[in-house]
Amino acid sequence: MKSGRFALMGLALFLSGAQAQTLPKQITLVVPYPPGSTSDLIPRMVAPHLQQVLGTTVIVENVAGANGAIGAQRVARGPADGSQILMAPTGVLSANQFLYTNLSYDPEKSFDPLINLAGTPNLIVVNKNVPANTMSELIKLAEAKPGTVSFGSGGVGSTSHLCGEMVKLAAKGSMIHVPFRGPAPAKQAVLAGDVTFICDNFSNVIEDTKEGGLKAIALSAKTRHPQAPNIPTTADQGYPAIDAGIWYSFVVPRGTPSDLVNRLNAEIAKILAMPDVKPRLESLGLSIIADSPASFGTFLKSETARWKKAIEEANIKIEQ
Repeated sequence: MKSGRFALMGLALFLSGAQAQTLPKQITLVVPYPPGSTSDLIPRMVAPHLQQVLGTTVIVENVAGANGAIGAQRVARGPADGSQILMAPTGVLSANQFLYTNLSYDPEKSFDPLINLAGTPNLIVVNKNVPANTMSELIKLAEAKPGTVSFGSGGVGSTSHLCGEMVKLAAKGSMIHVPFRGPAPAKQAVLAGDVTFICDNFSNVIEDTKEGGLKAIALSAKTRHPQAPNIPTTADQGYPAIDAGIWYSFVVPRGTPSDLVNRLNAEIAKILAMPDVKPRLESLGLSIIADSPASFGTFLKSETARWKKAIEEANIKIEQ
């Protein structure tokens, strides 16, 4: 009888594990932004490979609005069975909760970390005619003529806005923020000389520095970029607090079975290393991260604390 009881217990444990590991018939990678951005590109590169290795349908759906909040809310309220995975860049998980007064989801309570996919620093660039080539020269220019130095951004609350605010703090508040509807028009304004500088995604502006329309001042990071090793970082120039890189991650609703999370993590990490994926992402200025759920969770805590401090110092609040 005892051996039979143990056999039944073993069978129950096996079935329990198998049930937790069961894949949904369809997995939706929810992108909380419109098509065309890096947040959209990465899931579309991962989806076909993930579908092949899992043997289940994997689709990408754009659920844009409210700086990522609408898509995030949908996944936060969805079933914790692996059927929905949220593409969550820096703002969605670590900044929005301190920017918006009435956020429709709780980044710290609504999700479990799945994998941090890749990251890129922001690059601070100025119009070619601006008489500044370093961080100290840009800041001295602003301090010498308060109200004449301006920075563009992809919109209030965007990473480019927050990075600009960090520069503004270093210059003792003597800069003007000019928000645009996306990073592309903001960059065009700097190229035209209508705005002094922008702190934008590395891949968005690096080619303009090579062509001569923009001058690179500094990477807003602690380490140099392998594709531009000659560009010093803000830390190199004595401004380590100006650190506004962007990372792109996947998270799932809180309570998703851990063995399913671990399996998805392992498969996605393998996909990011594939020869038709990794080089393409790196060509966009991205560095592959592909960490474990536990490592990503630890990273999230430190990033959330860092962005909280930066937003409070800049005194930014958005009514929503």
